[in-house]
Amino acid sequence: MIDPVERRRIGRTSLEVSRLGVGGGSSFGRSGQTEVIDAAWNAGLRYFDTAPLYGGGESEARFGTALGQHPRDAYNLSTKVGRKAATEFDYSAEGVTGSLAQSLLRLGLSRIDIVLIHDVDPDNHGAGFERSFEVAISEGYPALAELRDAGTIGAIGVGLKNWNVALRLARAAPLDCIMLAGGYTLLQHGGLAELLPWCVDNGVSVLVAAPFNTGILATGAIEGARYYYKPAPPELLQKTRDLESACALHAVPLAAAALQFPLHHPAVASVVVGHQSAREVEENIALLRYAIPSALWSELKDRGLIPPNAPTP
Repeated sequence: MIDPVERRRIGRTSLEVSRLGVGGGSSFGRSGQTEVIDAAWNAGLRYFDTAPLYGGGESEARFGTALGQHPRDAYNLSTKVGRKAATEFDYSAEGVTGSLAQSLLRLGLSRIDIVLIHDVDPDNHGAGFERSFEVAISEGYPALAELRDAGTIGAIGVGLKNWNVALRLARAAPLDCIMLAGGYTLLQHGGLAELLPWCVDNGVSVLVAAPFNTGILATGAIEGARYYYKPAPPELLQKTRDLESACALHAVPLAAAALQFPLHHPAVASVVVGHQSAREVEENIALLRYAIPSALWSELKDRGLIPPNAPTP
């Protein structure tokens, strides 16, 4: 059982985020309403995440409108720089500062709590990856550090799905946090061996986005179940069935185990979830508060479904 409104500090900053964060990606964009943010606020959630990529800036505008009715110091918000569209990237100092200026206008804010350098990942850059990495570290990060010193932003991080690259970035620049998209879940444990221990040792907070791996851990292994926005491959469908079987033996919803699992690691401050409705906000809050017996975690380890050294209650 986890309290979704409990707050955890970001790195060595004074910023704190709720254990359940509200994401402004594709799910929020489809909802087209402020009801998601209103429901989250009324439930006590105080961490919200968006990006220029989401809806071409529309997500930021909606967040700005919905959060504008609340005291600025009562919540923390993250947005991203470096990626404007599917194939449009700019990690240069000019690109990063220009992007942030536009985000501030859309959000109607004078400062942003957390800024994440977005998707410095080989899957996005191909042969140009190393150059993009270099520019992000040598130009993008220093530009953000100046803005942090000026008080325009509160913390600097990176947001991507590749845990290996996240670790490289964290070693190359003094980050406050890492948003890891689907990189530490019931199905994907890649970050456990190196990234997460390094973050604990170096005071870097991890924000796990896409804890349902974009669908399959919420829906189960149904026909058409999605994994990273694509139909799940057969081996992951079978592993999900095995997870469902173990959860059923202990009367635990798969989605509850999926949401709670990452938060038991000391590096992880928050899970960030997209919601399409106020009802989904209420459901995810209930899933985090669901009492999961320790016997389930033991069974998952005994079956080899999660690593034996994964932190669990």
